[in-house]
Amino acid sequence: MRLPGRGGADRRRATKPGGTKPRVPALPAWIRWLPAIYVAAILALEPITPVQWPVSFLLIALPVIAAYAHGPAFVSAITVFAVTFEGLLAGTPCCAGRSVGDLWERHYVATYFSTALVGVLGALLAAHRTRRERTLATVRSVAETAQRVLLRPVPHLLGRVSIETLYLSAAAEARIGGDLFEAMSTAHGVRLLIGDVRGKGLLAVETAATMLAAFREAAYDEPDLPAIARRLERSMSRRADQLPDSEERFITTVLAEIPGDEPVVRIVNCGHPPPLLIDRGQVSELAPWDPSPPLNLGVLLGGDYHVDVEPFRPGDQLLLYTDGVTETRDRTGAFYPLTQRVRNWTALPPRELLNHLHQDLLAYSDATLDDDIAVLVAHRLPDGEEQGAQTEPAQDESKGRLAGSDRGADNAGWRRWATPRGRPSPTPH
Repeated sequence: MRLPGRGGADRRRATKPGGTKPRVPALPAWIRWLPAIYVAAILALEPITPVQWPVSFLLIALPVIAAYAHGPAFVSAITVFAVTFEGLLAGTPCCAGRSVGDLWERHYVATYFSTALVGVLGALLAAHRTRRERTLATVRSVAETAQRVLLRPVPHLLGRVSIETLYLSAAAEARIGGDLFEAMSTAHGVRLLIGDVRGKGLLAVETAATMLAAFREAAYDEPDLPAIARRLERSMSRRADQLPDSEERFITTVLAEIPGDEPVVRIVNCGHPPPLLIDRGQVSELAPWDPSPPLNLGVLLGGDYHVDVEPFRPGDQLLLYTDGVTETRDRTGAFYPLTQRVRNWTALPPRELLNHLHQDLLAYSDATLDDDIAVLVAHRLPDGEEQGAQTEPAQDESKGRLAGSDRGADNAGWRRWATPRGRPSPTPH
């Protein structure tokens, strides 16, 4: 799964196409050409400096400059070139206006030895750098493989629901973190998961993997969302027992279910930021009537897992996200106003909406995102719309649930499935 990276530019793949051998990313051209630029600068300075100020001494640094971008063999060759060129500048009248006798003057001889010594150190530095680059390329390749296993590609179409995702890891080189999402088509409808593991690092990644594995099994087996939440709670409790005593782990999650034959979405919110519902230009937060405890805190906080039922008709979009989005700060420390920003993009299909959100987060934070970010958008396709077509609701007034701009105008057709916002919360499952 290709996930947009930090800075808005696509990163280079760490493996060769069609192969498994890690490939070290190419350095910028100006770094590769830096030794030639440095020599050209010395040649430009030599004619305009006094004879008693020989700039050929600057060539001592040439092997180190070459070590930034080239391997030990190239550094060794550039060292031989530097020593030869120093002798040329010191002893050739046409180049420096000096007599040939200066070639073996003691200061110049010291320069030759110094350059040779720096060349040996530069070759060692280049060998160490190339080993580190290959190691980093291997680690990045492994991280990408782990990313594909942990956050495997979500299908773009599940029944009549299209899915788009965005994932940004706070550890830029790792590309993987403690945020997670999943979408699956089951006999009960499309079931969605988004979650955020408390903490960071490898333990958070392992915990996220545990939760995803449990959800991928429970989504098919369990009859309703509270049963899935209880199963995830048990998995999380077993996982917590394996952690050191100093590591307290819990996960905030949102579980959602979009049945294929009802214009609703069922939501269990376990201490997570509320999803956003995008309905014909209107954006509203689906805050839970009775919040459920985060996973692995159910025993401490008590209570059961409660279901909220919300209208979700053809053309609507449901945006699930982790707190890395809303806790993104600008230079003044202000939090990112997600709901306000999304109101500007309600006419966009899911993929374009996420692209705008990605770029806006980078611009808002000055490309310094400090937390993992996961976003999932589910769009119930209008009747007759094919995959890849424009994903805006139809405006045909003859179609009851898609007509008009007032969501309450056609509540009678789906009131038996959903509880409109403003009414008492439905009975918990």
